[in-house]
Amino acid sequence: MNKNSVTEKELIGKIRELRQIKPRKDWVLLTKTQILGDVEVRPQHFLFPFFKQAYAGIFVVLLLIGLFEFSQSALPGEPLYFVKGISEKAAAVFVSQEEKPKMNLELANKRLEELNQIVQNNEVKKLVPAISDFQANISKAAESLAKTKNSDVPEIVSEIKKIKETKENIESSLATKFGDNEIRDLDSASLQLIKREIEYLEGRTLTDSQKELLIQAQKDLEAGDFEDALLKIYSISNQQQ
Repeated sequence: MNKNSVTEKELIGKIRELRQIKPRKDWVLLTKTQILGDVEVRPQHFLFPFFKQAYAGIFVVLLLIGLFEFSQSALPGEPLYFVKGISEKAAAVFVSQEEKPKMNLELANKRLEELNQIVQNNEVKKLVPAISDFQANISKAAESLAKTKNSDVPEIVSEIKKIKETKENIESSLATKFGDNEIRDLDSASLQLIKREIEYLEGRTLTDSQKELLIQAQKDLEAGDFEDALLKIYSISNQQQ
């Protein structure tokens, strides 16, 4: 046997050694391209692990935005309604003390719009939570109105009038009353604000036209027309500035 010849046993050993050798990944990709043609070679995600985290963050943000948008049309008793409540509470954090009465009155009007929709759709099971949410918002509005000094009176009066009108229409449809105690609390808060402003104005020097307007405001107050009394007092206060 030739000394340079390889025995069968040695040949098998060499083959086994070759199996342990792994080609480089770039060589594999290049060879694949040469064999299969000009195909797109996509980057391996394991080389960029931060991509996965970025995609996950974007997905969560988009999911939250989607939930927020869908929740805006949710009604009391529906699964997404709690998201709507959370978003409203989050927005309230950035509202000043002077703006809170208006914000709470706007929310009370939203609750009435929801309640009106429920009544129109005859969704009886949702009536109780809808009325409860309206009462809660009215109570918050009354509480904040009693404390405020520099609110936007015309817009507040507009919201209060809208609440009373919408509430009356819904009561007509339901053939029952609701939230009367809360409305009385709101009127009581308006009364406190009016009396406080009248007391302040009576200690100021007023023109004849302002004095006449103040007398009319007091008459509105006696008649229980708190909204018109507020508007007249607001007009006098603006003239004083």
